Amino acid sequence: MIKAWFKSGLPWIWMTAGAVSINLLLVLGLLMLIAVRGLGHFWPADVVEYHYKDRQGQSSVIIGEEVDESLLHKAQAISAGLEVLNGADYLQQYLIKTGNRDILGTDFRWIQDQYIQDKTTPEDLIAVERREWGNFYGRLLAVKQNGQVIAEGAKAWPVAQEQIEKNLQLFDEIDHLQKKEMGSINYNLERLRLKQRALELKNEWDDSKKQAFAKQKLAYEEEYKVIQAELLKLNIANKCCSIVVSEAGGREISIPLNRVIKLTRPNAMSALDKSIEYIKNVIAFISDDPREANTEGGIFPAIFGTVLMVMLMAVLVTPLGVIAAVYLREYAKQGFITRLIRIAVNNLAGVPSIVYGVFGLGFFVYILGGNIDRLFFPEAAPAPVFGTPGLLWASLTLALLTLPVVIVATEEGLSRIPKSIREGSLALGATKAETLWRTVLPMASPAIMTGLILAVARAAGEVAPLMLVGVVKLAPTLPLDGNFPYLHLDRKFMHLGFHIYDVGFQSPNVEAARPLVYATSLLLVVVIIGLNMFAITIRNNLREKYRALEN
Repeated sequence: MIKAWFKSGLPWIWMTAGAVSINLLLVLGLLMLIAVRGLGHFWPADVVEYHYKDRQGQSSVIIGEEVDESLLHKAQAISAGLEVLNGADYLQQYLIKTGNRDILGTDFRWIQDQYIQDKTTPEDLIAVERREWGNFYGRLLAVKQNGQVIAEGAKAWPVAQEQIEKNLQLFDEIDHLQKKEMGSINYNLERLRLKQRALELKNEWDDSKKQAFAKQKLAYEEEYKVIQAELLKLNIANKCCSIVVSEAGGREISIPLNRVIKLTRPNAMSALDKSIEYIKNVIAFISDDPREANTEGGIFPAIFGTVLMVMLMAVLVTPLGVIAAVYLREYAKQGFITRLIRIAVNNLAGVPSIVYGVFGLGFFVYILGGNIDRLFFPEAAPAPVFGTPGLLWASLTLALLTLPVVIVATEEGLSRIPKSIREGSLALGATKAETLWRTVLPMASPAIMTGLILAVARAAGEVAPLMLVGVVKLAPTLPLDGNFPYLHLDRKFMHLGFHIYDVGFQSPNVEAARPLVYATSLLLVVVIIGLNMFAITIRNNLREKYRALEN
């Protein structure tokens, strides 16, 4: 009976189903771990005040967020140089985010439970998110304007919130003027300089052009002076206010409000208030620019760069892969050479991605980009335009990396189309090209989209080749902006995968970076799933559209 059961093949079906189920559970478990560790970072944690007496008998007050805890066996604690009191078998310790890096020199410290004299969460403790030096934890004492106290004690809190809101508006105006208005003028001045240089190289630089260029340059400079005057006024208004706070040791410190992003009292928040603050923190993480060597702030430039690069890669790889597959399946004579090409295409899918990066750097950047600069941008020399890593070369490199996937998927789709459909089209008087364009390729479009989905899934997570051909730690400007030609293919960009690598392995503040690694990893998975779902929707629509023809 058992022998017959094995011969029927059912055990192997059940084993396969079990293996697939286990893999799915492992993937879901990993995603849950990433989600919990990443999304939990944005919840406004309570600020705890510890009265602490260390092993030397010195008393101190520690204020901060309780980030993690660990339980060490007595032998482990002793080997780590820690003392275990009262004959306990285990030593409990807590990782506290104390902030105040400009005062304490570090953001985090471990404290042992056996030395804690008292642990409270007073409602007057504040958390100050700053543009530099990380968070500050302490108590709010007063608000100053132009060096004069305008509110103190209980009245300081609403006044501080109002002033912070005004300063944030001023900061947005300053940021807009600096990045948009002044950035646009600087960009136009640089283009004007390059045009002048090009005319000089062609010996076409005459008095009339000198006057026209001087007039245009003067107009830009006058506009620049107006913006500078406006910036001066805004900066003066932005620096007029500050808050006086006290740190854990009782020392009073003045923090200018132009360096403050947010001021909260987590201990005084209700569950609803914390939920609203949590949503705001997640939105800020997605929409803001990074700060503090990428360990603070948001990751919007990395999201933008990843999506833009993948879309450009898809635009480049699809026609190349489809043309190659159509030639191999429909036009090439099936023989030894064709089989050899197919073997080579399949082998290309197994080449390490870093090899593609080295090829992209050598061929695309140095050879192709260098020649483009010599032919079309001689006025920019010696500064490279396309002869340096950028968005275009990164997209082309990943297009080459994913090309075998698209070719194989398209060929499979073409092979499934019945021969009778081709013959019917030819019998009605259509040429072979018309048959391919109007009948065969539309029916094969679901398979083409399948190849594109696989290509996007692989390309979006690649990091190694991008480190050589265009991705950077921090990009000053986005590749897409309001300056002509709007899409700047020569610019470097940020990428979620590289951001994870940089924050996780190159960060000077490991503890602060750890939750951001989880959060960015989760966001990268979400971006890939979103891109794939978009492509899958298109594929399903195409499949429904041509289902009748296939039948």
